[in-house]
Amino acid sequence: MRAFGLAAAALAALPGAAQAADRQFPVDDKPVLDDRYPAQVAKWPGGVTSLADVTYSTIPGYRPMVVDIYLPPKKGGPKPLVLFIHGGGWVGGHTRHSGPLANFPAVLAKLASEGFVVASLEYRLADEAKFPAQLQDARAALRFLKGNAARYGIDPARTGVWGGSAGGHLTALTALTCGVGYLDPAGLKAEAGSECVQAAVTWYGVFDFAALAKVRRDGTDPAGARLLGCKGECQPESYALASPVTYIDAKDPPMLLIHGDDDKTVPVEQSHLAEARLKAAGVPVQSIYIPGVDHSFIGKTAAETRAATLKATNATFDFLHSRLDRPAR
Repeated sequence: MRAFGLAAAALAALPGAAQAADRQFPVDDKPVLDDRYPAQVAKWPGGVTSLADVTYSTIPGYRPMVVDIYLPPKKGGPKPLVLFIHGGGWVGGHTRHSGPLANFPAVLAKLASEGFVVASLEYRLADEAKFPAQLQDARAALRFLKGNAARYGIDPARTGVWGGSAGGHLTALTALTCGVGYLDPAGLKAEAGSECVQAAVTWYGVFDFAALAKVRRDGTDPAGARLLGCKGECQPESYALASPVTYIDAKDPPMLLIHGDDDKTVPVEQSHLAEARLKAAGVPVQSIYIPGVDHSFIGKTAAETRAATLKATNATFDFLHSRLDRPAR
């Protein structure tokens, strides 16, 4: 007992021991798994603020999935929502880039300053999870944002989605699969209409994997096979499941398709095919085909790249205004 008393006395004499009793921390009654790090807030012109890396989904076995959210000033009531989905061949990319736009966060902030809540999506890449995980993430983000509409000042009845390349593919799928429950994770009971959108913009997106594979020299599509997890050649049903054209019907939202006609990564025929199918189904569709530019609107000169990129970006902003500005009746 005397030895124990000496040990306790020795511990009490250690530097800082006297303050230990004063260290009080909040303790919950169960494990706390959500991210309590202070919100990372940035300010932009036009009274816009942005929240970085907001977690919209936590799936066991994966990193937390996040969005950046750009918020306009609160005056004037709830605002339409635009979800941006990045490209990168389904194996790369992030929320803060798009083609040659040198400061893409500033582009999203500018869109927010014009009266939109804008969210830029991180999703599981092909080497992390196979399709339809990427689509499920986009739908989960829409459900999260609409479920927190009051918090972020969103009008959930006015929602658009926009993306380029792989993000254009996921944008089209998100827009065209409203109510298609078998694409959701097993057991999910989603609120009716929560993943649905009222407008979509695709930049040089993939619409039909089977048609894309046919134009490859070897008859295969390595990027698509990686997304789908095909062993060898993908089967027609696998291509169909991931192809936006599979889901086109008369109930789909208005779409704007923008594509360079010299695109060597995703042939412009992909957008021509989608335009024809959408028109045949009676879906309002607009298209812009930019002469002489490759994937990501890259031209033969810096001036051509700049002109094509600005044309596409301004047309996108205008289309989103035309479809989402007025509250739904």
